[in-house]
Amino acid sequence: MAFPAAHVSEIAGVIQLSVAPVFLLAGVGAIVNAMSTRLGRTVDRARTLEGELASADAARTERIHAELHTISVRARLIGRAIALAVLCALLVTFLLIVAFVDAFLATDLSFLLATIFVGALVAFSGSLVVFLREVLIASANLRIGPH
Repeated sequence: MAFPAAHVSEIAGVIQLSVAPVFLLAGVGAIVNAMSTRLGRTVDRARTLEGELASADAARTERIHAELHTISVRARLIGRAIALAVLCALLVTFLLIVAFVDAFLATDLSFLLATIFVGALVAFSGSLVVFLREVLIASANLRIGPH
């Protein structure tokens, strides 16, 4: 079934307007990848510390438990940041779907499109704020050199 010429030009316009949200998706994907890597390293550190517990003296055990608590908080924050970034990606994907549906319907979905886009930006901003909080906690607990 061939589309009428008007639909083809509308679809071409939607595809052109889709470029910016697709770049946003690529950026969100890159940040989710970085956060996932950070989460993996955090989990690896926790497993290493848990392995040391059996042979640790009382003072070292106390320090390990304190560090494990901090790692647990950090992992929770990274998980929330990833969830918000994925929510952003899902909203951007939904935005693209609605934009294409709008090209075929005789209704004006511009308010819905704007609302979805603002929601995506709020989720992305929230993700970055939560991730920054995790980075600050990690930096505050950074120990360099012998202790």
